[in-house]
Amino acid sequence: MGYKEQELALPTDYSEEQLKRKIQKSNGISNFSYSIIKKSLDARKKDNILWRIKVIISSDSLKGKYSEPLSLEIPYEKRKEKVLVAGSGPAGFFSAYVLQKAGYEVTLIERGLDVDSRSTGIESFEAGGDFNSKANYAFGEGGAGTFSDGKLTSRTKSIKRERDFIFDSYIKAGAPEEISYLTHPHLGTDNLKLIVKNLRADFEAIGGRIVFDCRLTDIETVSGTVKSAETSRGRMDFDYLFIAPGHSSFETYRMLIKRGVEFRNKNFAIGSRVEHPQSIINLAQWGHAELAGVKAAEYRLTSQTDTDHPVYTFCMCPGGTVVPATAYEGNNIVNGMSLYGRDGEFANAACVAGVNIEQLTGHESSPLETLDWLEALERAFFGISPDYKAPAVSIKSFLAQEITSPLGKSSFPLGLTEYPIWEALPPSVSRAMRHGLQDFSRKIKGWDTGIIIGLESKTSAPVQVLRDETGLADGFDNLFIVGEGSGWAGGIISSAADGIRSAMSLI
Repeated sequence: MGYKEQELALPTDYSEEQLKRKIQKSNGISNFSYSIIKKSLDARKKDNILWRIKVIISSDSLKGKYSEPLSLEIPYEKRKEKVLVAGSGPAGFFSAYVLQKAGYEVTLIERGLDVDSRSTGIESFEAGGDFNSKANYAFGEGGAGTFSDGKLTSRTKSIKRERDFIFDSYIKAGAPEEISYLTHPHLGTDNLKLIVKNLRADFEAIGGRIVFDCRLTDIETVSGTVKSAETSRGRMDFDYLFIAPGHSSFETYRMLIKRGVEFRNKNFAIGSRVEHPQSIINLAQWGHAELAGVKAAEYRLTSQTDTDHPVYTFCMCPGGTVVPATAYEGNNIVNGMSLYGRDGEFANAACVAGVNIEQLTGHESSPLETLDWLEALERAFFGISPDYKAPAVSIKSFLAQEITSPLGKSSFPLGLTEYPIWEALPPSVSRAMRHGLQDFSRKIKGWDTGIIIGLESKTSAPVQVLRDETGLADGFDNLFIVGEGSGWAGGIISSAADGIRSAMSLI
């Protein structure tokens, strides 16, 4: 059997039969099989938008050879050591999953509730009920990523084995196979809610134990070794402790710092969500309100027009929803999510300015002071709208620095409170955001007709743990801190890969 890689250009609404005919005609073969290994949308020419599809073809008529990519090898042996993993987001789950596969006795604890109970809590909150600290957009099974667009992109090129293992695990748990070859794969919240349950079942089937509604509250350390953990369900003993706190678990950060775990400040970003009718984005990107074979248009924008802070869009959710993403009662922040179909009326994205805490405050700050500063900002936005409505203003008003045009429609489920958001952000951030919005209005036609909503403060963790290349916290011999909450990863794939690499280093 011979093999050949080939790139093909096909219309956006191509059929499988069209793809087969193109392979057959261009290679002069009739008996073959193929698989797609890469698929990306080429929208450089609006009058000829098409899919670029790379396939690997196998046929007796071909002579080329094919080498299977190297896969992640997890050596199994029955081990006596116990591992406690705190946090069930991508980093926590995949470190627990890999360690259990390797023969360790693993317990995974999660401060929030299982995904079904979490969904119920969110639905109740958005229907006018009380905020639930155990079932919200930040905490619960699968971490913050469960309720997101489920983007699976990562710019890190050195994690191919880990990435392939993650994708394979997701596909076995119910994800569409296209995630293995799309240039910008995503899962959507609807798929993720099913996937995290199926992954949990796989973890339990191989002997793993998971405990929900169990918050890590303290650790006991002796001479660089963590001896035990206090949780909301009592003391737990182990040989190794993995903590995957996520970017929102501020009290976990404070506890770790109190117990001698060293952190430092890192650059992060703050800003707001922008929202537009999806049709505006489609028209600007494609020249059409709809495009057969493509769900919804995306964008990624950057601006350097302000010298103090770069401004950029982040976590763009085509056909998505802006959601109340606070982790704590009395804070008010927003985020975005979308379903797999990306067929909602609106498009949204974070529009944020990169910041350095010392530059913002004008003085040196400890990691604890940085956490306090950011938490105070999130509480200030709650003070603007104590009922968890989102402060919002039109982009045109933000640009004019006065309310000149009314708010349009929004997907935000709790309603909006019109407010001059530029007054609630730090002055230098507000100035940078205005310059960035002006720049983006030149790049995307209709951009200035959108609205800008709430506080976006969770693009990444504001602090970073000091650790070695294996993930071990400096000065400790059995404490691994992994994922987005470590300050060393960001997003679903890089966080999961970070957890896997630390697990493999222990193995």
